Amino acid sequence: MKHTVYWIEGDGIGPEIWSVARPVIDAAMRMADPGHEIEWIELLAGEKAVKKTGSPLPAETIDALGSASIAIKGPLGTPVGGGMRSLNVALRQRFDLYACIRPVTWYQGISAPVKHPEHVNMVIFRENTEDVYAGIEYEAGSAEAEKLAGFLRTEFGADIREHSAIGIKPISEFCSKRLVRKAIRYAVEHELPSVTLVHKGNIMKFTEGGFRKWGYEVAHDEFGQLTIPEKEATPENSKGKIIIKDRIADAMFQEALLHPEQYSVLALPNLNGDYISDALAAQVGGLGMAPGVNLSDTLAIFEATHGTAPTAAGKDIANPGSLLLSGALMLEHMGLPKASEMIRQAILSTIADKIVTPDLAANIPGARAVSCSAYGKALLANMGRL
Repeated sequence: MKHTVYWIEGDGIGPEIWSVARPVIDAAMRMADPGHEIEWIELLAGEKAVKKTGSPLPAETIDALGSASIAIKGPLGTPVGGGMRSLNVALRQRFDLYACIRPVTWYQGISAPVKHPEHVNMVIFRENTEDVYAGIEYEAGSAEAEKLAGFLRTEFGADIREHSAIGIKPISEFCSKRLVRKAIRYAVEHELPSVTLVHKGNIMKFTEGGFRKWGYEVAHDEFGQLTIPEKEATPENSKGKIIIKDRIADAMFQEALLHPEQYSVLALPNLNGDYISDALAAQVGGLGMAPGVNLSDTLAIFEATHGTAPTAAGKDIANPGSLLLSGALMLEHMGLPKASEMIRQAILSTIADKIVTPDLAANIPGARAVSCSAYGKALLANMGRL
């Protein structure tokens, strides 16, 4: 069976991590799921696209993704000197990739800054299209900012200082509910014990508070037989049910450090999700080992969750772990769990051999730092032994 996967190489270290990830993904499919193969179709975006087409996001790429179901990409830089603010945000908005999903778990042998990284095992569902990422803001002193400030002062009595920059933070019932709905469905499908709504509703009562309210409504109205609010849960009435919790965003950061084992799925508005996903990744060793996917109802774009690392580009020292684990996530999404697990086991085996890239070796006693390409060869060798 042939699976069509569109891929974008990415900027900076993108070519180097792709040179490792693609052979490993192909080998996992060949060994674990004979009869399945990927038809890789490259799409251009970022610096490579600019060189070949003059545009960082060519029409051909947009057209192809418009009819695609699966894609995977390396890190993309932000265009300098005008144009779109972010290629990643442009893709999310253009294709309504409303759910950014990041599983965060620790891989034994990776050095971490907390005492018990093994307790961190959470899946983050971050809303991708609203909140500050809607990009509705106006520069201080601009005619737009002055006009909007004047309107808010006159019509609503808002206390806004002169010459303020102004941003607008939209959070809708529709987008909040579909994000929480996807998070609860994931918890149901994976038999996880809880979904936690993370918000700043104590201060922003109608935007983030609305996210919390709408999240509880989805749980009650659509999953009432399967969920129970934390405040109503007892050991007797919560058996076999998913507990719906909510936490103030700043308190959740503390909880993530003190009691990570009490949380399994987090659902968050955009900015909260941005912060907590990176913070949790840091607890298990950093973004180099953090996979991610951006989903609409029809398209999944898996991605390396870190940046382009321009200072490391071309030196064959980059860690391909994030892209590899996103590839494993992709294979699972494609219905190939054996191949997915083979990649994860190969990574664990290679770490156990203390063969890692320089970023990880610096904090693992006795580890041997190898190049990105040599790490890829070590992964393939371990896959052959599994």
